Amino acid sequence: MVRSIEKIGVKPTGELFGTSPITVRKWRDRFDGTLESLTDESRAPKRPHRRLTKRDVDRIVRLKKKHKGWGAEHLKREYNLRYAPKTIRKVARAHGIQRIHRRKKHQTKRCLREIKRQWGLFQQSDVDTKDLVDIPEYWPQMRFLGLPRRQYTFREVSTGLLFLGFANELSLTYSTLFARYIMDHLQACHVDLSAATWQTDNGSEFIGSWQAKEDSIFTKTIESIPGQKHRTIPPRAHRFQADVETVHNLIEVEFFEVETFKNREDFLQKVNSYQLSFNLTRKNSGKENKTPWQLIQEKIPNADPRLPMLPPVFLEDLFKHSLSACPGGNHVGTVP
Repeated sequence: MVRSIEKIGVKPTGELFGTSPITVRKWRDRFDGTLESLTDESRAPKRPHRRLTKRDVDRIVRLKKKHKGWGAEHLKREYNLRYAPKTIRKVARAHGIQRIHRRKKHQTKRCLREIKRQWGLFQQSDVDTKDLVDIPEYWPQMRFLGLPRRQYTFREVSTGLLFLGFANELSLTYSTLFARYIMDHLQACHVDLSAATWQTDNGSEFIGSWQAKEDSIFTKTIESIPGQKHRTIPPRAHRFQADVETVHNLIEVEFFEVETFKNREDFLQKVNSYQLSFNLTRKNSGKENKTPWQLIQEKIPNADPRLPMLPPVFLEDLFKHSLSACPGGNHVGTVP
């Protein structure tokens, strides 16, 4: 190219070699008579204006060690760093700092299971309610046989022990009766409830009115036993009730979608059989493939064998029984 320039000029040489006159002049000016002058030169800036100082490098290293789960762009955004994400990654690699990725969902569940396995018996129990009207296989039977529309569920977290109650509506009265029914059973089985916690959501069947100035009768009933506590989950934090929500899905799939009933008595007998099977024979893959009763015996070897056998109950019947058991007084006319 440079020899051609000497013979025919810049523009004809550019046309001959298929390049621009600017490129032709660049090689003409660089050529000093030796082939070495025509070798490629580095394109890096001669005077980089943003070379990292030791202070800059130390800051990047310190922040990456503090937030190993953050990527370069996240780090730049949160701390308003002036360095490019590519520069941050380069410094991290040079100092052997690898990003720690968050645990997968199944890994988190495994960690939580291990924590719950270490809890004491009845250290935490989840209580919740379930609407049964949206189960297609159950709804016709519910309408024609007068079966309950609501399920009240108690589940002990560390073992998975399950107790059930049923009613046609959600009410503070029924949830309180359900709690008392279970507490009386546990005390009869000599269970220590002095460190027990009952966890519920913020439904009115547990806390009463959201405008209430004092604790609901449900809370007072729970905490009537010294040391026993009632705790509500944060609003919309449904994952806090994962244990009881899981069993709601299991009951729907394993019981309500497959069973047929003759009447209310038949319903109660079959749900009692399911609950006994759940507590005594059904192995839980999330709890070392053991049954709730096996886990109870590991925690309390001399546990009362009646403990997992509290039968399900119609809470309306329990309510009527509690009224009939009230002491008599002056005669009061009935409400029409």
